[in-house]
Amino acid sequence: MLRLERRASVHTARAYVATAYRLLDFLAVHHGGAPTPADLTTLEAADLRAFLARRRGEGLGPAAAAREMSAVRAFLRFVAEQQGAPAVLPRIATPKRPRTLPRPAAPADALALAEETGALAREPWIAARDTALLLLLYGSGLRISEALSLPARTHPLGETLRVTGKRGKTRLVAVLPVVADAVANYASLCPWPLGPDEPLFRGAKGGPLSGDVVRRAVASARRTLGLNDRITPHALRHSFATHLLAGGADLRSLQELLGHASLSSTQIYTAVDAAHMLDVWRTAHPRA
Repeated sequence: MLRLERRASVHTARAYVATAYRLLDFLAVHHGGAPTPADLTTLEAADLRAFLARRRGEGLGPAAAAREMSAVRAFLRFVAEQQGAPAVLPRIATPKRPRTLPRPAAPADALALAEETGALAREPWIAARDTALLLLLYGSGLRISEALSLPARTHPLGETLRVTGKRGKTRLVAVLPVVADAVANYASLCPWPLGPDEPLFRGAKGGPLSGDVVRRAVASARRTLGLNDRITPHALRHSFATHLLAGGADLRSLQELLGHASLSSTQIYTAVDAAHMLDVWRTAHPRA
């Protein structure tokens, strides 16, 4: 249901299923026996509060707790539908998520990170791969999962690129010439055959490139450059959005480029841009 009907990602489906198992294990102890499907349709608010308290006691933060309860509600709604019962879910207050703003990298830092990550690679083709990938994240605003899922048939890159994002939604993003050139350089050096339906970005042994490998490479480059720990591959996407907005892009266009389902997800970058301008004013204005 999660994968086919809600078009959730593999990671989301895995997390929701894990939450369902945790809830079942908790209720088996809480009620002194394994719950039946009928039991799950008659849970009370006290049951969910007790489960949430247990998870919070295990170190779950506010944002993670909110996601956990979202998964619980989805599971209980699914069970009710399977039982033909109305999905009347107990209402409980969930922890408020702290309002945090994305931390973009400065343009020079984003480019330096891409170059340094490549410079630290042990082989020339891996250096070209890492540089091309990070330039793609920063230059086109892709999520790392979107970039790693690109098939090799997308090469050579044109002026636009069709990307498949969350819930299988596709969008068109712009491709800068410097990004297209970097990807072409990587493809010319890659020792593995790039079949049309195979991944464009390959790991050292020829398989699909893992996001963890990229994150570790970026962490090494970040330490070498002395950059903030928040400068991650995903921060390059934040940087793309913030720098476009500062350059005059409108929110609707930015929403389409980022693939956000809701404009409210894009509006957070207006606060990031305002915070950046305030920092500049504080450090540069003689009367700040």
